[in-house]
Amino acid sequence: MGLKKVLDVEMIRKQFSLVTAVADLSFSMYEGEIFALLGPNGAGKTTTVRMLNGILQPDSGSITFHLQNGSDHSPLSSVLGYLPEERGLYQEVSILKTLTFMGIIRGLGRKNAAFAAEKWLEQLELLDRKNEKLNTLSKGNQQKIQFIASVIHNPKFAILDEPFSGFDPINQEKFLDIMKNLAAKGTTVLLSAHQMHLVERIADRVLLMNNGKSIAYGTVADIKASTIPGQAVSLVFEEISDLKLIQDDASVARIEITGERHIKVFLKSPKTLSVFLKNVAGSYKLQSVSTEHISLHDAFIEKIAQDSEVQNAG
Repeated sequence: MGLKKVLDVEMIRKQFSLVTAVADLSFSMYEGEIFALLGPNGAGKTTTVRMLNGILQPDSGSITFHLQNGSDHSPLSSVLGYLPEERGLYQEVSILKTLTFMGIIRGLGRKNAAFAAEKWLEQLELLDRKNEKLNTLSKGNQQKIQFIASVIHNPKFAILDEPFSGFDPINQEKFLDIMKNLAAKGTTVLLSAHQMHLVERIADRVLLMNNGKSIAYGTVADIKASTIPGQAVSLVFEEISDLKLIQDDASVARIEITGERHIKVFLKSPKTLSVFLKNVAGSYKLQSVSTEHISLHDAFIEKIAQDSEVQNAG
């Protein structure tokens, strides 16, 4: 990740009727960074992305890009790439013609656009289908074409909304590598996705939103440490009647039921692990016990729960 700042978002707000979609949101991004914008449905992510892309304007606050000489609020399409959650390429036009056209309207000459399109199609193993119509492809392959259309012009800043949609695990891995390569070449990537295990592997920093506002902002490691500082323990029982003893244990922060006889326990401190396991083993018939790393998914669930408690208390 570079040190050059390419985006400043300061106290942006967006209201729709009586609903505040985004509430005084601030963050910055840097050249070559992969930055993840996360949150549950309705958190304000899509509205934020649309304001960054210039589709919507904030009611207050400012969005400033530093991608060209000086600063601007609406960068040219030649330096900005956008993969929207709602896909919209031409279904009845050949793939090569569609991608060439998308390159042209983003500032490439026709020859360069066609060359870039074929290069990307070859990389994604679709060159042999370049003359077919988009609607003849599978959902996953259509997603590849949508992705190519968003980055064919080698943008300085790419907004990728749900880029893993429709991909099998093999293609998910491929696209992790593609995004890393984009960032390594200087493209700043804003990623919005629900696949937490993938985001955790690729994101330099994360902004977690809920109810239109920021509730966590920083590196993945920092967010996990600040949200769940303790230890995760996976327990599988031979038989179980109730969880009262575990629920009442002062060392337990939260319990997640993951199966009929399987729970995940989050301890407040790793120092209490041995005592906790001794108490559980003396009171329950256990089939297996394993410790686990706190994941971004775990931190996401916990942070949202904490924020909801604050909102309800207020």
